[in-house]
Amino acid sequence: MMRVAVLIKQVPDTDRVRMDETSGTLVRDGAGTVPNLLDLHALSALETWFPDPSALLVTAVSMGPASAETTLREALALGAREAVLLCDRAFAGADTWATAVTLGAALERLGPFDLVLCGEKATDGETGQVGPELAVLLGIPFATRVQEASFGDGRVLVTRQLEDGPEQVELPLPCLLTVTAAVAPLALPTLAGKRTARRAAVTRLDAAALRLDPTTVGLAGSLTRVVGLERPVLRRDTRVFPPGQSAAGVDAFLDACAHLGLIPGPSEEP
Repeated sequence: MMRVAVLIKQVPDTDRVRMDETSGTLVRDGAGTVPNLLDLHALSALETWFPDPSALLVTAVSMGPASAETTLREALALGAREAVLLCDRAFAGADTWATAVTLGAALERLGPFDLVLCGEKATDGETGQVGPELAVLLGIPFATRVQEASFGDGRVLVTRQLEDGPEQVELPLPCLLTVTAAVAPLALPTLAGKRTARRAAVTRLDAAALRLDPTTVGLAGSLTRVVGLERPVLRRDTRVFPPGQSAAGVDAFLDACAHLGLIPGPSEEP
């Protein structure tokens, strides 16, 4: 049986998220929370790659507050067999490195795993760093932005979507993959899956259980700091030309472009 760990993060609703001006961390109180969709795509991909669910033992792992148990139960409803929540005030305020340290300690305790999956990034950070950092800590190869995968003989052939086109890479197992939304459509939980998720136990592990020094995790163990926040200011000088004055509007547009140096001015050579 193949053992798979799927990392699923609970993220704040991006429409209501705020930043703490002093600490530079997200203020999650009062904001709605949802599962990170790319992580759910990673979980959904397993149905495409392994049609026989009995061939897999999937463990969903999340680091977050007690409310993240809701996200883990959604993973259980979608086919995960086990769920583990890393929950401790010491984990709060973690940057990508401190998050990877905590997840790495958890996977070493819960494993070994043949495959570690996660979304390419989280909507509350958009860095895409945790997956690669975790792979380095675990000492396993990794591939990012995976949109296709084929498994066989202890190896996996993946197709990555890069800026200049697709790239194929073969990796030995165990390995870590971060996936894009193109890897698989989001699966829908069944009624039986929801019933199973409601009754299932969610294991909780804190810093002591993971034998982690509190100074190496959370805000205390973070290597990066937000030293300042700046809000974008939108400045527009809008002119509206009514019907019948389109020619004047075009002339004004061309004058503005010439003023910005985007096109030659009336007195310049073309």
